[in-house]
Amino acid sequence: MNPSTLIGIAASVLLLATVVLFTAQTPSSFFNFPGLAIVITGTLAATFISYPMREVVRVSRLVGLVFRRENSRIDDDIQTLVSMARHWFRGNIRAIEAELEDTRNPFLRTGVSLVIANTQDDEIHDVLRWRIARMRAREYAESQIFRTMATYAPAFGMLGTLIGLINMLEVIDGGDLTVIGPRLAIALMSTFYGILLANLIFKPVAVKLERRTEERLIEMHMVMEGVMLIAKRRLPSFVEDTLNSFMAEHQDEIREPAPHTSKRSREEETVA
Repeated sequence: MNPSTLIGIAASVLLLATVVLFTAQTPSSFFNFPGLAIVITGTLAATFISYPMREVVRVSRLVGLVFRRENSRIDDDIQTLVSMARHWFRGNIRAIEAELEDTRNPFLRTGVSLVIANTQDDEIHDVLRWRIARMRAREYAESQIFRTMATYAPAFGMLGTLIGLINMLEVIDGGDLTVIGPRLAIALMSTFYGILLANLIFKPVAVKLERRTEERLIEMHMVMEGVMLIAKRRLPSFVEDTLNSFMAEHQDEIREPAPHTSKRSREEETVA
């Protein structure tokens, strides 16, 4: 499981346990099935109305990505590109074709296949950029569904609040607390459920998917750059250094932090 997701789940459970066990006279007061049903049913109904069925079904399968830890294959892609650059620089096309059969990255396979087919550089670049744009649009649309659900959930929580208040007003003249209490619980707990689902489930899932997309875009741009360097017959050492620079982590790309020196040391350097 993804460690950050595991930590988030544990913190969420701790938060809910604290709320339920230490802020209420009875823990059951935080469980209201009608209020929860209003929020969940309303959010799902609005989502299915807003998006095509195929998109909603596809997105529901992506929830598992939030919990699963993905193993990065960037280092493997770099080694594959460098190896293919050596073969292409030497004109050994058969060796490249053999490596392509074992390559698990379809984007890399498409790019190198265009290179060995003697496709023009600008055409290769256009094809790869179109693939990147298509992937970006598709995955951002998928994460947007969860952001939309995060908008719907509090709205239907307010709807549940209104329903509870309306039902409560109908019986308030009788003064029977056994009747007023459950209706007031629906009114308050619906808003609670809506805010909770929006900020602990829907928004975090959307952010997680967006971060995943950003990482995949970086990898795809790295592969595209490597393919273009191979097409230009750059030296394999240059290809390797360029691709490694894509994955290097820097605190600041334009300025390094000044070395920490004490005031006394600076004064001694000035005197010297």
